[in-house]
Amino acid sequence: MNVKGIQSPFVIDQSQLKPKRTPAEAHSLFKQELNKAIQNVNELQNQSSIATEKLARGEMDNLHEVMIIGQKASLSLQATVEVRNKVIEAYQEVMRMQV
Repeated sequence: MNVKGIQSPFVIDQSQLKPKRTPAEAHSLFKQELNKAIQNVNELQNQSSIATEKLARGEMDNLHEVMIIGQKASLSLQATVEVRNKVIEAYQEVMRMQV
């Protein structure tokens, strides 16, 4: 039986660190991830709209499912707006810094 010793949570294992990226690579990766996140929020909003329309037309009779889909879309949009607000706030704070 192989038993590993207990390590402090404050010790950083160098083998698990990701390689450093150039600013251009980091920018590109951030842009891709941000686009994916926004597309996911948009997809949830579209699913909610479609489910609501189906319920209104009588094609769907499970109100609970429609409400759950709607709440998921609403929460994801609220989280996205809050992240945007924090990013804008951080940007404004950086712009106020005196050099």
